[in-house]
This record gives sequence, structure tokens and C-alpha cells, in this order.
Amino acid sequence: MDLKLAGKRALITGGSKGIGQASALVLAAEGCDVTLVARDPAALEAAAGAIRARHQVAVRTIAADLSNDAAIRRVAEEAGVPDILVNNAGAIPPGEITAVSDETWRRAWDLKVFGFISFCRTIYPRMAERKSGVIVNVVGAAGEQFPPNYIAGATGNAALMALTRALGRQAPRDGLRVVGINPGPVATERLVMLQRARAQEQFGDAERWAELFAPMPFGRAASPEEIGNAVAFLASPASGYTSGSILTINGGAG
Repeated sequence: MDLKLAGKRALITGGSKGIGQASALVLAAEGCDVTLVARDPAALEAAAGAIRARHQVAVRTIAADLSNDAAIRRVAEEAGVPDILVNNAGAIPPGEITAVSDETWRRAWDLKVFGFISFCRTIYPRMAERKSGVIVNVVGAAGEQFPPNYIAGATGNAALMALTRALGRQAPRDGLRVVGINPGPVATERLVMLQRARAQEQFGDAERWAELFAPMPFGRAASPEEIGNAVAFLASPASGYTSGSILTINGGAG
């Protein structure tokens, strides 16, 4: 399916692995030039190399710690105004209310919650000046499920859902769209690593990690590519009347 994205420029945070890298690959397959942003220069170059090997598009990388506003402003200046901004960087640690320290809570929110907010505050006005652009916030299903053992993530994701819905209501009058995706479990390297540790603890064999996915819908977690496909579709003219909406991709789990 041609999503009419050829020649567009996409900026993807957390673009060196997982959902970010998968989103970049899908967008590049649709003809988008992509700029990947993450902390690790080596991981960025590996991800960029994988895209260049498959697709004839321009690929840039910018190494930055997106937990502070100065770095976000620098990235925005280096990248220029994209047609598509994919906010994806950040992973909030698990834990109940007393298990997550103030320092951990604030550090995680600086990257994911305030990182998304700061990127929107920086990029949105520039997109609005030209009356075109799409922001896709990859948030997380905990923001609507409220698991108590992931309270910092649930609370942060709920805040980002509110940001997406509120800014998405404003966006049409500025010629823009703002949408969100709430993935459930996704088989990223990080999740597989955690599942391997659980399998070692539970079964005494880390190689049995896939068995832990059995209770999930379809007996598995989502693939990063499935989330990347949704990012590209929501960013495309094929979804041109969608703003302020959040798509939950969790296999139908309650």
C-alpha cells in the first residue's frame, strides 16, 4: 500500500532500536528520509546502516540525551522541521509506589514524559508556521490499564495520553495532526532480556523465555514492526482525518 509518504522527512526519537528503529524502517520503505535520535552513537550508526542497506533514502543520526531541554533544542536545530515527529524515546522502570525512588521517578519522567512534552513544544510551533505536519506519540497501554506495579509508568503514560488528546484537539486549526499509540507488550530486545531473566528464575532455563508469552493474546507479544506499521499509517494521508486519537495495540487484552 502506497501511503503517499515519499519525500517526507521523519524525526524519530529512540530510533536506534525496538519500536523506534522499526518505525524508521517502515517509514523509509515508504520513501521517507529519516533522522534517528538516541543516546548511543554506535547503536545509531548500526540502525542507520540497516536502513541504508535496504532503502534509497537519506538517513541522518543525532546522538543526544533527550532528558534535558537544551539537548532537545539542539536536536531540533540540527534536524530542521520534520514532516513527521515520532516521540518514542524513554522507558520508565517498574515498581509499586514505595519501590520507585524520587530520583528514579524524576529521571525517568525527564526523558519520557518531559522529553515528549519538550519536543512537542519545540516542533509543534514550527510545524504550525507552515500549516503541515504530524506528531505521533508512542506512549504505552499502562496509561489506560493502571497497573499498580508499574505506577510511575502508568502515571506518566496517562499524562502523555492527555497531552496527545489535548494537543490533537488544537492541531486541526493549525493544519496539523497529533495522534498516539499505546502498545501493549512488544518483543523488543529489552522485553526478551527481561523474559529470559524470568524464565531462568521460573524454569531454570533462560531459553524457555517464549513460553512466558503463552497467556498473551495470540500466544505472543506484538512485534516492533507491527507498531511501526501503525506509526506509518497514522502519520500518512491515509489517516488524514485522525487527530487527538490514541490507538491501543495489545491484541485485545483487557
